[in-house]
This record gives sequence, structure tokens and C-alpha cells, in this order.
Amino acid sequence: MIADVAHLVWAVNLGCLGLHVWPYLAADPEHADELRIDLDPSPGVTLAMVKEAAQEARGLLAEHGVSGYPKTTGRNGIHLYVRLRPEHDSFAVRAAAVAVARELERRRPDLVTAAWWKEERGARVFIDYNQNAPHKTIIGAWSVRPRRGAQVSTPFRWEELDAIDPNALTLASVPGRVAAEGDPWEAMAREPQALEPLLELHRRDMEAGLMDAPWPPVYPKMPNEPARVMPSRARKR
Repeated sequence: MIADVAHLVWAVNLGCLGLHVWPYLAADPEHADELRIDLDPSPGVTLAMVKEAAQEARGLLAEHGVSGYPKTTGRNGIHLYVRLRPEHDSFAVRAAAVAVARELERRRPDLVTAAWWKEERGARVFIDYNQNAPHKTIIGAWSVRPRRGAQVSTPFRWEELDAIDPNALTLASVPGRVAAEGDPWEAMAREPQALEPLLELHRRDMEAGLMDAPWPPVYPKMPNEPARVMPSRARKR
């Protein structure tokens, strides 16, 4: 764990710039305490489209009484975080993320896709539900990316969404921003939320006969998972 500034300096001295974070606390690794909605732009997707997808995701969460907190990725995507009560493991959190991705795709198939295979995504925003798979780490808030400009993965307020420029949020600019405006995620840790409303979406999909979504290749084959083969290859077979 990075527990103080000395630990951070030690990590950076080893060349660790983008620090990737676990989805649970070290004291309780059996229960995930966050849901991550990764709005990942496919080729041809603009930042404006990612922002529109973020608003769609925010609305879906709000319908189910859940609040999401946005941050830039330090590149061209946006992450939404939901601080959870530590009641479920990462398998359940991933199932909820799959359900959210599929529901967003149903509502905005022109803008959003839940397709794991890149050949099926088109110029749409991919909701990367597998960022919630067990033991999966993701770029942490306030982490600097190894890019020209040293962009920072920066939490922001929803009111800033339209104007936010991820490329302008850098190692040089973000400290002053935080000093002047505070931490937009300050309230998140004080308001852990229930995953159950989103798990209900998952149960609805399973009862409708849907299979699980594909897992990354580093994971063993999972129950109810479809074949791990690109659709174009499957058709050839």
C-alpha cells in the first residue's frame, strides 16, 4: 500500500507513473467497494461522444438511486465510480457492470456498445465492464499518465462535464485546481451505496435468457460464458 508521500516517491523512483488501484480495501479483499464504469472511446469516437455517454450513464444510475462520480482517464476516456457498501465480491460487481453496459446499449445503440470484440464496436463508446473483474486494477484518481504533458486522471464535478478538457489537466495545473476548488470526490467515501438495484438489472437479463458477457483471456472459462472466439472466426468455422 502507498500509505504516505515517502511510499509515493519510492514508487515513482521505480518508474511507476500511472498507479493502478485494486477495487477493494487491503483490509477486506473479499468485498469490492467500488463499481467502475469505463467509457472507452473506440476509433472514430470524439470526446463529445464520450461526454454524452457519461450523461447517459449518469441518468441510468440515477434512475436506480445510485450516484456516480466522474473522472478523466488522463487520456480520452471518462470513468464513473460508484462507492459501494462492501457487501459483494468482484464477480457480483462485474455482473452489475455488464447489466449497466447492456442497458445503455439498448437505450443508445447509436452511441454506446457493450460488445467485447473490437470488430463489433464500430465508432461507439465501449462500456468496458471487465474493468470490474476480480483482481482487475485500473488507473487511480490523481495518477499521472506517461504522456507528453503529464496529464492527470482527474476527478471533476458533473457541472464541469461540458467544458472539461482532459489534456489541460496536468501535473502542472491540477495541484492548483485542487487547492482552489477542493476534491470533487470528497463526499463519495461518506456515501457508500447498495449494489442491489443494479444487480436486479443483471437478474432480469439472466431470466430473459442472456448469457454472461465474455471475460478477458487471462481468466479461466466461466459458467454461462459464451465461446471466446471473435464472431468473424466463429462464422468461418
